[in-house]
Amino acid sequence: MAHHRTTTDVLVVGAGPVGLSAAAELRRHGVHCRVVDRLPARLPYAKAVGVQPRTLELWDRMGLVRAVLETAVPIRGQLVYADGQERARIELEMPPEVPYGFAALPQYETERLLEEHLAGLGTVVERGTALVSFDRDRDGVTARLRTASGADEELRVPYLIGCDGAHSVVRKGLGLSFEGGAFPEEYMLGDVEADWDLPHGYGVRSSRRSADGSADDVLVCIPLPGAGRYRMSMRVPPELSAGRGAAPDGRAGTPDVAPQGSGAAAGARGPAPDGVAHGVQAGRAPGLSDLQAVVDRLAPRPARLSRLRWASVFRISHRIVDRYGEGRVLVAGDAAHIHPPTGAQGMNTGVQDACNLAWKLALVVRGEAGPELLATYDAERRPVGEEVVGRTVRHAVHGIEADPEDRRTLLLREAQLLVGYRGGPLAGAPYGPAGAPQPGDRAPDCGGLTTPVAAFPLRLLDVLRGRAGHVVLLYGSDAAELSGAAEAARAAGGPPVVVVLPAGADRARPASPSVPVYRDAAGEFARLYLPDGATGLVVRPDGQLGARFPLDGAAAALSAYLGALSVRPRPSGSGAPAGPGGSPGP
Repeated sequence: MAHHRTTTDVLVVGAGPVGLSAAAELRRHGVHCRVVDRLPARLPYAKAVGVQPRTLELWDRMGLVRAVLETAVPIRGQLVYADGQERARIELEMPPEVPYGFAALPQYETERLLEEHLAGLGTVVERGTALVSFDRDRDGVTARLRTASGADEELRVPYLIGCDGAHSVVRKGLGLSFEGGAFPEEYMLGDVEADWDLPHGYGVRSSRRSADGSADDVLVCIPLPGAGRYRMSMRVPPELSAGRGAAPDGRAGTPDVAPQGSGAAAGARGPAPDGVAHGVQAGRAPGLSDLQAVVDRLAPRPARLSRLRWASVFRISHRIVDRYGEGRVLVAGDAAHIHPPTGAQGMNTGVQDACNLAWKLALVVRGEAGPELLATYDAERRPVGEEVVGRTVRHAVHGIEADPEDRRTLLLREAQLLVGYRGGPLAGAPYGPAGAPQPGDRAPDCGGLTTPVAAFPLRLLDVLRGRAGHVVLLYGSDAAELSGAAEAARAAGGPPVVVVLPAGADRARPASPSVPVYRDAAGEFARLYLPDGATGLVVRPDGQLGARFPLDGAAAALSAYLGALSVRPRPSGSGAPAGPGGSPGP
């Protein structure tokens, strides 16, 4: 018999990178959550492997990045071949102000590090526990779970987040559409070692072109930790077409594309609405000889493959929901969008979903904002999902080298450093010169910040690390003006304040000794933020700018921004609170 209890603020369904990131951020913001995953253990497959610089910045603020850096390997670039000739050498070298480069890490390692980090915050993943169904009303969500022992549990929670992959039970339970299409081709994936002499740290894309210029035969190799180890993907030969027999162990993994949320990658996948199944398919798993045949045909250097750890057959779809949630139930990651693995955008986009949602949900759970704030999750993140789906489809068909953007812009976009929400519901009024970071933009990192005590310079990420909420940055040299702005932030009930002094300024200090002060000794803060005289900025918990203002207008600007966050619930009888996208709650 099912028993009914309320023990937590948020139920997170799915313990992939997205669900674990959401839960870790919720815990960092003081919100209790449970995380359930239907599989009894992490799948040992190198599914999503690419980690973008922006994701590393987010994990830095979470306190996770050191463990990732000690485990991952760098991705230095990509070698592009067509018809046996080298066509491009793409160097993934970031501008010097960007703190991290591109990295590769097998998804099971990403999940292990996130799970250990989450456990350190007091939440342990409940393995072998599946969400069966749920009902929702204006006051909460009733979730029905089946535990590892086979017992049924009925759980009452204020909020439910579905991070349960492309075949999401949560998305289906909400009745969200999942429109898009699918590539007809089937691919096979293998985690192997190659003994070729290609440069270390470079991915490889080698293809043969048909008469119309499209790739009709392709090999893509992503470096992994370990000598000569790669995750290789390629077209599947007819004899390995999905459905022609069962995989040896009945289990499969998935690449950066669906599904990667809860580990729901085991076994066969049902068809999508257009009749084409997506994700990993049931079928005979490729053997080492199958992968070797493609390498012999397409590899730019002779190579012998060995030590096959895992292989599967999969299809690629591109789909996105019509809204990222409704009322008290929301979706993130592959539950909301799937797309080709080109550029390793999938997991990273999902992690940004999680970080965007978590701090907003935390404010609502703590009673510091009304549920209307959750509408901004859909408003900010769904346009990003739509752009990523469209771009990765274009790159999958034509190759990233055919993108018309200049190389620097393309690189920053692939690194997800250009994701922004200008003009969005939480972006304050623009202020400052042309080219300056504005509300909605990513808050740039910078180096060269000093204090009288430290014998070494710090980065802005060092200053922000460990601060769970918003942070107000005040740039100027007049002690009275800085003190007035700091007091305005305190009077507005605002977040903590950090002062940055210009390189040549006297060491002025606000009246309160509790306000930390750093000097922009290298001038990098001024170069990247382009302050127009004495300037204030609000950095959101997800590393985006929330507001930018002159210090003499700090009180009004902070009140406006914080007021936009602190939308109160509607009075009783005025109707249900709005859900994401402005839809009414249930």
